[in-house]
Amino acid sequence: MTTSTPLRIMILGTGNMARTHAAAFQKIPNVRLVAGVDRRADVLAQFCADFDIPERFETLDEAISWGAFDAVANVTPDAAHHPTTLALLTAGKHVLCEKPLATNAADAREMADLAAGKGLIGMVNLSYRNVAVLQKAAELVADGAIGALRHFEASYLQSWLTQPAWGDWKTQDQWLWRLSTAHGSKGVLGDVGIHILDFATFAAGSPIADLSCRLKTFDKAEGGRIGEYVLDANDSFTLQAELRNGALGTVTATRFASGHLNDLRLRLYGDKGGLEVRFEKNVETLRICRDADLKEANWTELAVPPVPTVYERFVAAIRDGAPAEPDFEHGARLQVALDLAERSHLEGGRFFKT
Repeated sequence: MTTSTPLRIMILGTGNMARTHAAAFQKIPNVRLVAGVDRRADVLAQFCADFDIPERFETLDEAISWGAFDAVANVTPDAAHHPTTLALLTAGKHVLCEKPLATNAADAREMADLAAGKGLIGMVNLSYRNVAVLQKAAELVADGAIGALRHFEASYLQSWLTQPAWGDWKTQDQWLWRLSTAHGSKGVLGDVGIHILDFATFAAGSPIADLSCRLKTFDKAEGGRIGEYVLDANDSFTLQAELRNGALGTVTATRFASGHLNDLRLRLYGDKGGLEVRFEKNVETLRICRDADLKEANWTELAVPPVPTVYERFVAAIRDGAPAEPDFEHGARLQVALDLAERSHLEGGRFFKT
């Protein structure tokens, strides 16, 4: 496909996150949003009207039968990623899937294998890959700027269980379902754990070799429930890991980080220097300490230009064969780590090899 040929994209699932996808794709030259799919007719109609999308379907089967699209943004709930993506890949369509790729490693592996077997682009929307300082940190590590990596610390800090900046979690379904396993939640591990695991392993340039994890669910309401929602999903996790390059470190996340709305932090320490990556209150910073600065522990902040978004990279991968990162293969590897983290907790923090 050439840049002169319009790339026709369909949006599957038209909830809040779909609006981010639609707005991003509409900014890319010669990309057209041609259809939306959602069983909720009223939500679908409003979404298509807001983004001037000509076609709408209430079932994926109807959309596939129509077929006049090249690629799909799959913005369905987590449990729907596997069956819907398989159907789209089987129909020969490229897919950008919301994270996590699936709800278990076996399903994620099936999706990755099918995309590869069909020669189709399959990418996971790990949106923090859009953070320019993370991309620069990965480049510096790969270039040996801090020497051999020895240690790392990564954290994803939220606090919406302690204050109402995003609304009252006790009364709003959009938050309550995230606290209930019966409603499909895997807690903070499943919700943002995949982001911080990707943040750390991407910058470190190495996947996880083995890990141990502890999960914690705190009492948040009388009887552990609010209405139909049993509040049993994990609220915090701590994970120890060794990477395949030998680096040892910790990965943590919580919804009780008072004073932090949605902040990611990463520290990488090598035998010749250190890097600190921060994405806090939507502000990016990258600091480095190396060479002569090591003796006095002086850190220098680096200026980093913007990078292409995952939406732009998805389009470029389809059009001209640019790297499809993060791809389904990477998403499947991350899902293995998430599955083992849950298993580790159930077995008292036992270490597992990935």
